[in-house]
Amino acid sequence: MTERNVPTITLPSGDEIPVLGQGTWGMAVDPRRRDAEVATLRTGIELGLTMIDTAESDTDGNAEELVAEAIAGHRDDVFLISKVPPESTGREETIRACERSIRHLRTDRLDLYLLHWRDTLRLDETIEALTVLITQGKIRHWGVGDFDLTDLAELTSIPGGTAVETDQVLYNLSRRGIEWELLPRCRDARLPVMAYSPFEQARLRGHPTLTQLADRHEATPEQICLAWVLSQDGVCAVPTASNPDHVRQNRAALEVILTEVDLAELDQAFPAPTSPRPLETL
Repeated sequence: MTERNVPTITLPSGDEIPVLGQGTWGMAVDPRRRDAEVATLRTGIELGLTMIDTAESDTDGNAEELVAEAIAGHRDDVFLISKVPPESTGREETIRACERSIRHLRTDRLDLYLLHWRDTLRLDETIEALTVLITQGKIRHWGVGDFDLTDLAELTSIPGGTAVETDQVLYNLSRRGIEWELLPRCRDARLPVMAYSPFEQARLRGHPTLTQLADRHEATPEQICLAWVLSQDGVCAVPTASNPDHVRQNRAALEVILTEVDLAELDQAFPAPTSPRPLETL
């Protein structure tokens, strides 16, 4: 049975999604890990982490096929996200890419389809395609990834562009540049920011402040990182877990409540930006 007590965040359309989901970056690379990866995603679904973020371009569709196996029998419980490959932007290319993802995922629709990152030449055609896909019932919502403020301004100036539902960007304690302008503007527009790589790919694990706070909360450094991201207004996160125990730890991060003292210590160790920074990506 799927738990339902995971907090939610509201999309501009009014639909609610879990603030914490599951990513698939790095999955479906080693066939020997397939059973463990399927079990990880299924464990997450059981724990209420029903938002699953994948992409065709990560592993030529293999990650999507892995997700299809994991969600079999649970499709209606899952908020399913995939992405337009950057090389497939444009009207017909986007439609064909979406249809491939739907086949890989063994479903009839995507709940959210993201433009993986900015294509400077064919944005208008891509938005047209996304609008067509919604009309056809092949996607329910669409969003973007790695768009800065300039990109979002251009996006929303194009017919249909104001239907954007989220901006998925790199955001964690060591990558706080979006707090200068992008995050506040998204909050003002009630456009949720979807954080990827909230652990900075585990590179923050040994930081002394994180270790100290983890000991204080009887948690792990990764849980402190995730709890901090999830404490930010207007932000949800899609971390990848390596095994079922890891996804349980991610779920438990929702129970870590950081105090004002904790947050001040984290601000000192990982300062907020004091000037504009280029949007960072991985």
